Amino acid sequence: MNKKNLKMKNVGNEYMNQYNALLRYVFQVTDQELTSIGWEEKEIIRAKFPTMQKADVIGWFDKDTLVSQVAVYPMKVRIFNRTYNMGGLTGVGTYPEYSNQGLMHKLLETALKRMKEKGQYITYLFPYSIPYYRRKGWEIISDKISYEINDYQLPKNRQVSGDVRRVKVDSEELKQTYEKYAMHTHGAILRDELAWNEYWLWDSDDIMAAIYYNENQEPDGYIIYWLADDIFHIKDMIFNNEDARAGLWNFVSAHFSMIDKVVGDIYTDEPLAFLLEDASIKETISPYYMARIVDFKEFIANFPFRKSNLEKREWKFVLEDPIMEENQGNFCLTIDKDGNGKAVKISEKCSDTINIQTMTTMLMGYKRPDYLAKIGRIKADSKIIEMLEDSIGNEIPYVSDYF
Repeated sequence: MNKKNLKMKNVGNEYMNQYNALLRYVFQVTDQELTSIGWEEKEIIRAKFPTMQKADVIGWFDKDTLVSQVAVYPMKVRIFNRTYNMGGLTGVGTYPEYSNQGLMHKLLETALKRMKEKGQYITYLFPYSIPYYRRKGWEIISDKISYEINDYQLPKNRQVSGDVRRVKVDSEELKQTYEKYAMHTHGAILRDELAWNEYWLWDSDDIMAAIYYNENQEPDGYIIYWLADDIFHIKDMIFNNEDARAGLWNFVSAHFSMIDKVVGDIYTDEPLAFLLEDASIKETISPYYMARIVDFKEFIANFPFRKSNLEKREWKFVLEDPIMEENQGNFCLTIDKDGNGKAVKISEKCSDTINIQTMTTMLMGYKRPDYLAKIGRIKADSKIIEMLEDSIGNEIPYVSDYF
């Protein structure tokens, strides 16, 4: 390998086959695995093609061979009831013989700078290596709780005001149900055609959906599921209120005679066991999505802090960022009584310190300032920590997507 032959450039549609080949190699996706969910190579390329046309894809080429790549999807997310443009980072991979050359670091730096230019002040990704992305400034912001319920542990039928009806997975009503839920759910991705395409991409043809309609015939939640080998598999369940939650579980329990157990995933911070009469179910919590603030000053300018009786809240600190120079240095964060924040660089010396990954998970609400200070991730006195506790919303992000 001659480094002089390596050039970074945009990955156009003509390199789609190479893009997929690199991903399959790096993540060791076999033909057998693809066949098991009904996919063939050509189908993957066809499914990805419209998505990739909207993505910002950059890579390193050795002459005309793609050897390292990243893709950024243009997305939107809700952060404490405010909509942010978000860069969805995916398609990350490098052939092993080209690793340890700094290629990926340069790609990530370029991708982040492009996000900044496009006003995407935060980025999400699904991590294949949490330590690697932490070193690059990302941090965990959400969990996935996987559960297993035996048929005899299913909740008893409860009287609800609405009813559940099965719908097609590509129905507009299903999309509208999610949109209604996502608009008031912290951390949720607002799904356009690109995001929905990614959401369904790896599901088999036997996936099904049902919507809970309230007494006014308005959709208030849905369940996405499939049945196989006497197991009721739940891909996702969302609900806007307790009636919708109970109604959807009534629907699951109605399958009692057909199944031995229910297995599924939930993406909120609320374990399922407490809500069941027989709470002795199996639940496993694992980290799910990571995020990273791309442009700290602009992220703060748009961030909805909590309101306060104080005329001004202030924090001076050193911010560390392993990639983005604009996020490195001494800052003064001020928050007015209406919750409007402003971050400016200052020249005076600061004793308080925090890095960009800790700042991200704190502002996203996944970990609280008090906890982060206790474990040494924030260096600041108790008054500053108390101010941050009072200023940041107390919700943990919900992310059920996969891209």
